[in-house]
Amino acid sequence: MKPSLIALSIHALATVCAVPAAMAQDAPGNVRIQATVPGDWSMQVISDRLDYPWDVANAGDRFLLTEKAGNIVVIENGRQRRYALQTSDSIVDEGGAGLLGMALSRDFAQSGVAYFYHSYRSDADLANKVIEARFDGDAWRETRVLLEGIPGHRLYNGGAIGIGPDGHLYVTTGWTGNRERPQDRASLAGKVLRMTLSGQAPQDNPFPGSLIYSYGHRNPQGMAWNPAGELFVVEHGEAGHDEINRIRPGVNYGWPLVQGAERRDGMEPAWIESGRSTWAPAGAAFAAFAGDELVIAALGSRELLVMDEGARALKRVFSSGDRIRDVLPVARDLYVITTNRSPRGEGRSKDRLLRLSPRQ
Repeated sequence: MKPSLIALSIHALATVCAVPAAMAQDAPGNVRIQATVPGDWSMQVISDRLDYPWDVANAGDRFLLTEKAGNIVVIENGRQRRYALQTSDSIVDEGGAGLLGMALSRDFAQSGVAYFYHSYRSDADLANKVIEARFDGDAWRETRVLLEGIPGHRLYNGGAIGIGPDGHLYVTTGWTGNRERPQDRASLAGKVLRMTLSGQAPQDNPFPGSLIYSYGHRNPQGMAWNPAGELFVVEHGEAGHDEINRIRPGVNYGWPLVQGAERRDGMEPAWIESGRSTWAPAGAAFAAFAGDELVIAALGSRELLVMDEGARALKRVFSSGDRIRDVLPVARDLYVITTNRSPRGEGRSKDRLLRLSPRQ
């Protein structure tokens, strides 16, 4: 779950105007995102000097972003600095592999400690690892490896990482194009993992001695917890059938034996799925200012979506024409990052950090 922003002072913000519209509110000051349409949001460009950002978080008045090539971008008081993350194994930037998810420790402001998921080369094959790193104000350096040897792939690596309400670290991994691994509990591929902040399996994990929390996943890239502590994971499907899954410990979510709403004994169907359409959901967050609605960033359909839990459906609430990678609720605003180059493409990706504010 992403931390909250206290304040951010940024100069010379470029504003894109939209037609004002009345906004429904479920309580004084609380905007109901489900009641909005794209014209209900104003957009400000915080930065247009990003290259394939993957994750965004904030601490106090600082935004922190990972870039897939191996950089951490820090934006503070209108100034942007880019730091190379110093790691024991070089970060491999290839296709969809690279420096992906990030989770700030709860005492980040004091300790500078954060956790990252990144790709590297192991015995000539792509692999992924979870590391701890520290920012001392001048450089980001790895301080220890929590987990290595997660099977990697040019496209299907998962990559989300977050600290749950229980204080443990959760990590999503991709299926790597191997049809056996997601159903194999001896493999770390195609899973949601749960570990302590030192990389150990908690005693109450569903499979004793194992980091596996749930399995049968294809390419889960975003996750968020609701106020009740329930974990939701957003996942890329194959030829459509993108999924929003409500994760329960020990449950098999079916890939590749079933997908979407398909049913099979012992396997959990998707909470919400896209059918033959494609969202390519990449990031998710619960917006406290909006009554804890789940907001989802979509790469494929180039939009911001909100979940209508009662109808088991998603609704478009914003689109800038960009491929939206991640979303971060801050006070009464939504901050989003774009990833405009496909992982199948080459070259620089011209990307932005945007601030979306509700119009009254």
